[in-house]
Amino acid sequence: MSRRKRIHVKPDHKDSRYESGLVARLVARIMVSGKKSLAERIVYAAIDRANQGSDNVDPLEILTRAVENAKPRVEVKSRRVGGATYQVPLEVTTERQESLAMRWLVNFARNRRGTPMHVALANEIRDAAGNTGSAIRKRDDVHKMAQANRAFAHFRW
Repeated sequence: MSRRKRIHVKPDHKDSRYESGLVARLVARIMVSGKKSLAERIVYAAIDRANQGSDNVDPLEILTRAVENAKPRVEVKSRRVGGATYQVPLEVTTERQESLAMRWLVNFARNRRGTPMHVALANEIRDAAGNTGSAIRKRDDVHKMAQANRAFAHFRW
């Protein structure tokens, strides 16, 4: 795939219950083998479970806070310069920030063995909304890596 072509952004779809693009992207991230109805059930149950015990008016507030907290601001990319490979820190675009945050939330929820997926996802969302949990630790690791390699920032182009 060519690296220089224009990126065609697909139209943003919304989910049926909350009319939210964020929830629709989370459903797509959870979905395995085209089983969208199962993915929707998992996501909706996780949102309901994450909101239990809180008196939020908006049920999506905890999910949006979790994704906002898990978003990385900078990341490192490998650049080959003169036979050596450097980890160059770069700012992350907003689309990629959201994509990485959701990917981390879902992957760490999947790695919680022994619990149903909707429970694991709810716990991961609740942890990320409170600035704790595995996705936040991953974001901090990415930020530390970028901070450690800021001497190579002049290699970005």
